[in-house]
Amino acid sequence: MERWDIYDENKQLTGRTMARNDWNMQPGDYHLTVIGVLQRPDGRYLISQRSADKSWGAGWWEVPGGGVTAGEDSLTAMQREMLEETGIDVSGAEGGYVFSYRRDNPEEKNNYFVDIYKFVMEFSESDVKVQEREVQGFKLATIEEIRELGRQGIFLHYDSMKKVFE
Repeated sequence: MERWDIYDENKQLTGRTMARNDWNMQPGDYHLTVIGVLQRPDGRYLISQRSADKSWGAGWWEVPGGGVTAGEDSLTAMQREMLEETGIDVSGAEGGYVFSYRRDNPEEKNNYFVDIYKFVMEFSESDVKVQEREVQGFKLATIEEIRELGRQGIFLHYDSMKKVFE
């Protein structure tokens, strides 16, 4: 069973762990997730469309991301998630960590920090190998297309992360 580290409200490790997606967190407990934006030098961004059978956000657009496993650091988790979800290795790309935000959801017992990364590197559509069970497609989008998806409310985490696209 995959485990996640538990952090306090100051994003400090507590020494405790939780089962992945065990939404029974206590007040003041947080887990850590990562989101990565991948941009080509021509200004286009790699985005993917979630599978229609997802229980949440089905058909919405997003960028790669996921949970940081226990003992894993944020950057390693982001590189792993990007490789798993897109087939692209960003370990040698320009860029890196941009900012974090905290989300408190006491009613859902799911509090978390999100570390946002941005990488810039040359890649082509043929380099992209998405997880077919997770996504129904991808595109190399312009910033205008992403803003429009955000305006429509169908780009996950857009309001929290939109400054990474600027």
